[in-house]
Amino acid sequence: MARIDAFFKILITSKGSDLHLSEGQPPKIRVHGSVKAIPDEPILEGESFKEMLAEICDPKAFQKYLVGGDLDFAYEMDLDSRFRCNYLQQQNGLAAVFRLIPTEIMSLESLGVPEMVKQFGHMRSGLVLVTGPTGSGKSTTLAALLDYINTNFSRHIITIEEPIEFVHRNKMSILTQREVHVQTPSFADGLRAAMRQDADIVLVGEMRDLETISLALTAAETGLLVFGTLHTNNARKTVDRIIDVFPANQQSQVRTMLAASLRGVVAQLLCKRVDKPGRVAVHEIMFGTPAVSAIIREGATQKLYDVITGGKSEGMQFMDESIWSKLREGMISPAEAYMKAIDKTRFKKFLTKEQAHLGDASGENPLTH
Repeated sequence: MARIDAFFKILITSKGSDLHLSEGQPPKIRVHGSVKAIPDEPILEGESFKEMLAEICDPKAFQKYLVGGDLDFAYEMDLDSRFRCNYLQQQNGLAAVFRLIPTEIMSLESLGVPEMVKQFGHMRSGLVLVTGPTGSGKSTTLAALLDYINTNFSRHIITIEEPIEFVHRNKMSILTQREVHVQTPSFADGLRAAMRQDADIVLVGEMRDLETISLALTAAETGLLVFGTLHTNNARKTVDRIIDVFPANQQSQVRTMLAASLRGVVAQLLCKRVDKPGRVAVHEIMFGTPAVSAIIREGATQKLYDVITGGKSEGMQFMDESIWSKLREGMISPAEAYMKAIDKTRFKKFLTKEQAHLGDASGENPLTH
């Protein structure tokens, strides 16, 4: 048993999501969104901390990390406990962040993802983007969507991830999971290769550069169904981000390509609950309707708000509507709703005078009384 496993066991029993280890600090865990130190644990330092990190890592990769300063990989403590590991260096020395990856892939229903999202699993080609800030559950939602496809359709699904998080077993579909830097040099290389590997569906773990985004658009145009992730909070910002990655002289052509290939955007945020411990997901959903395509082509993304709010009958949902419903049900506080909302004026009236003045992120929910 590796020495670090003791910390992982504390994380699991505390129902935490992340373990933070940093030289010069005590070990800390994130539980329901808040970070706190593990009680009675000494400060991590020196050679013993370095050896602890090296113990669960490939020796060559660890040497590369000591020189380069960053490393991503996955670690399996036992059959039920798998972690996404990120090693970094900071001003006091070495550090690492570990995210607990659930080994059981949850269903879309149990995650509280709207039923309409299943429609993306029925599509045969195009680009579907699942977006949200780091730690908002994008990977979990995508794993659930792939599992839905795997359970109901015969497809060849290729995932390109860094690192591989959820391990899928073949059901009706064939799943080929490839890890960046292990089975393929980069996201772009993996995506380029997928076009020659008789794939029906490709999951791109992160669309972070021009080459990967360009290849994803090309793959979607040539008949693959491409799922990708971006760190954006809503559908409009997602469309803008993709177009803005390209040089100005290419943006008109990219708008045309995106208008033709975008099938939809699912933006996801996590809100802290007040009715019980934990967090609840809120979603914005946009489908690539003819109206959406026309707006993207003409570059008038500010009009997407009206299309999404007017597209309820087609399954579309504006982020603030999802936040509003969770507030109305007493799941989240007015302060949390205000902090996460796009149009904050709608939620400001529910804050106490002190919160409205200070922008405080605590307080009771007046709607539950």
